[in-house]
Amino acid sequence: MKDGVNGVALTVFIVFFLAVTVMGFMASKWRRAENANNLDEWGLGGRSFGTWVTWFLLGGDLYTAYTFVAVPAAIYAGGAAGFFAVPYTILCYPLVFTFLPRLWSVSHKHGYVTSSDFVRGRFGSKGLSLALALTGILATMPYIALQLVGIQAVLDVMGVGGGENTNWFVKDLPLLIAFGVLAAYTYSSGLRAPALIAFVKDTLIYIVIIVAIVYIPIKLGGFDDIFAKAGHAFAAENPATGKPRGSLVTAPQAQWAYATLALGSAMALFLYPHSVTAVLSSRSRNVIRRNTTILPLYSLMLGLLAMLGFMAIAAGVKVKNGQLAIPQLFEDMFPDWFTGVAFAAIGIGALVPAAIMSIAAANLFTRNIYKDFLKPDASPEHEAKVSKLASLLVKVGALVFVLTMDKTVAINFQLLGGIWILQTVPALVGGLFTRWCHRWALLAGWAVGMTYGTWRAYDTPSATQEHFGNTNLIPFIGEKGYIGLTAFVLNVIVVIVATFVLKALKAPDGVDQTKPSDYTADAGDPGVRTDLPPATVGAPGGH
Repeated sequence: MKDGVNGVALTVFIVFFLAVTVMGFMASKWRRAENANNLDEWGLGGRSFGTWVTWFLLGGDLYTAYTFVAVPAAIYAGGAAGFFAVPYTILCYPLVFTFLPRLWSVSHKHGYVTSSDFVRGRFGSKGLSLALALTGILATMPYIALQLVGIQAVLDVMGVGGGENTNWFVKDLPLLIAFGVLAAYTYSSGLRAPALIAFVKDTLIYIVIIVAIVYIPIKLGGFDDIFAKAGHAFAAENPATGKPRGSLVTAPQAQWAYATLALGSAMALFLYPHSVTAVLSSRSRNVIRRNTTILPLYSLMLGLLAMLGFMAIAAGVKVKNGQLAIPQLFEDMFPDWFTGVAFAAIGIGALVPAAIMSIAAANLFTRNIYKDFLKPDASPEHEAKVSKLASLLVKVGALVFVLTMDKTVAINFQLLGGIWILQTVPALVGGLFTRWCHRWALLAGWAVGMTYGTWRAYDTPSATQEHFGNTNLIPFIGEKGYIGLTAFVLNVIVVIVATFVLKALKAPDGVDQTKPSDYTADAGDPGVRTDLPPATVGAPGGH
């Protein structure tokens, strides 16, 4: 580890940071409509993004600074088990190909801004819509916090902010500045800011990964030496557990946990509010279909990225906090100027998803809490204003989380968020294909899944804490598996049984505002919304 501030790396980092800051503010004029004071414009970019803009936006949304830091850090800490992130990002695309185009179509037809908007319209239930909105907001908050953790990890390795004994304000000032800039251009430009910055972010990440996967193995003597050193390191006994630190290959006893964690994560990935926001911002149904076929390119990048965990071990990187392993590897192995480029990729990789997440959470609050329950007559202009303010509050909450709590707690809550989001599958994904389930049954299933998942996660130790692990024994099977998937199965069972009971009792069901043709409608079809601002109608894709 180098002492002091890495001046060259910091200078390069600041140059890139200033460049994307300017882009963030300029984005407010990019494809701007005459009337931008509504959620379609501020929160969804005018629903005008084409294939490539959507591809970069979704990539920037799903492959974050936390991904950049945490996936190889998981490999660094425990070996092959950390690779579960690679198969789950491959599994998710065939799954979402079946339902995302339907969600886009019905949302475009009815002007839905959030997934909870759709659930309310489909099942005629504000209560069910509220449950999903609260779930989305709760799951998003620690996710935003982790993006700030990613920025903080880079700043720590660069030596910015001083040591542990430094005054807290001085130590956290760089993070506070980054937060202030993020908040300002998100408020000003809405979803257009991260959409534009995503081009820079993803280009930098691809450059850094390609260079790292070639340059670092050359310096370390090749992949044979890297895997040999990693194998020896994982075989060494962990003094705390008395067991090997990890393994190069997933052990047989861990295969159920590995498979269920990958499957459950794949099912949940595109149900996060920020994923839905990016999807609904696209200009046509076919844009979504095309993106599900080209987004796996990011999975290839993720596989290469995960290899950096083995390289950090082979390079002799020693850190107390595993999240610092990859930034430290970059500083140790790269020339200072390219270290700055790599750190800029991580830092910008935090700004893009943090912006989208805060917008998505704000849209949920505005549409499905504020408007539904507090001010039903809110005008589009008022909605946009409330959402802008809510996005600031969400980011402030995430910042407080990062500055006042142990970073490992943020990680545990993010893992808990995945368990929670999985419980929205029956109402959201199921609702896209069938109206058979009763709204009260869906609410009961959600409550059971949330309660069971939270309880079991709290009762399960993680690698770093006494609580909030994500794998536990599966009832009746006896194998260790992902808690979220077990909770989801219980959720579905409750929904099915309760639906039969409620239908037998002839309990009142809500009014479905949709019809079958809504789920296959495309932009320009008869009856599809034509009230989009003139600047967004027919906007060419990919610009």
